[in-house]
Amino acid sequence: MLIGKASPEDMNIHPIHYQWAYDLYNQAVRNTWFPHEIALKEDLYDWEKMTDDERHAVEFLISFFNPAELIVNRSIALGIYPYLKSPECHLYLAKQMWEEANHCVAFEYVLETFPIDRDKAFSLHTNIPSMKAKEDYINHYMKRMTEDTLDVSTPEGKKDFIRNLVATNIVMEGIWFYSGFMVVLSFRQRNQLRNLGSLINWVLRDESLHLKFGMNLIQNILEENNDILTREFADEIKNIVVQGVDLEVAYNKDLFPRGILGLNADYVNQYVQYVADRRLEELGIGAHYGAKNPAKWMSGATDVLELVNFFEAQNTSYEVDGHATGKKKE
Repeated sequence: MLIGKASPEDMNIHPIHYQWAYDLYNQAVRNTWFPHEIALKEDLYDWEKMTDDERHAVEFLISFFNPAELIVNRSIALGIYPYLKSPECHLYLAKQMWEEANHCVAFEYVLETFPIDRDKAFSLHTNIPSMKAKEDYINHYMKRMTEDTLDVSTPEGKKDFIRNLVATNIVMEGIWFYSGFMVVLSFRQRNQLRNLGSLINWVLRDESLHLKFGMNLIQNILEENNDILTREFADEIKNIVVQGVDLEVAYNKDLFPRGILGLNADYVNQYVQYVADRRLEELGIGAHYGAKNPAKWMSGATDVLELVNFFEAQNTSYEVDGHATGKKKE
């Protein structure tokens, strides 16, 4: 069984029971990268030419991403890893935690390179209501995972585990992060901040594996625990996603108070709804918004196929051969 309180005996990787988790771990190792491999200072020429609204959008996004990566890291450590018995899953989650830390350092690198008020950036996530609301949403589910009364051997405890995983993995990593990625990559579409775009591509490639792992984990747990697979619980999961979308809609209005060339809150929020529909479909629940993708260029920009099929996509823009020292870069 996947879910349950881990014990010291849950340490034998062989025989492998969850090959998908082991395969994702090996792919994640091949994807290893480091922020300073990208020379962000070249983007400073673009920064000087950008409007105040464009700079605000970048500052706002980085101010959310920087602490958000550590929130995900903490959610894994406190709310996911301790409740899985699978050593294959523990291997992957250990690598994912390193990647979340690496992403945090990557956004620190952005804040160090661009002429951004660092003190202001570090405090925005506690001062901006729409940003704080997103963190409160995640913490609501994660807090339950640290309570003494939680027992994941019970049906309700298993539901609590999945609720937290949906909030953190599906909503935060699979919807909120993709919304921000699209905004940053839209600058590269206009031949701006190309190196920051490359960094975001590498983060996005990691996040696509995180999302794939979370989807597989949810689906396997539901398959092993048919007693919690009810229409009522499916509706509850859908509502968790819809609530997350509502929070992102409010956040994007603060991100784009006036809009910039080719991009505004309505455009981004349509993309958010489109991505949310894909996540709901991947969970087997069905689309809620019926939104069309306003940013079809994202498929080519991220070297990822249409999101509805992105689990079959293989990103090859940067890989480290696990048996060699050479690296392949875009």
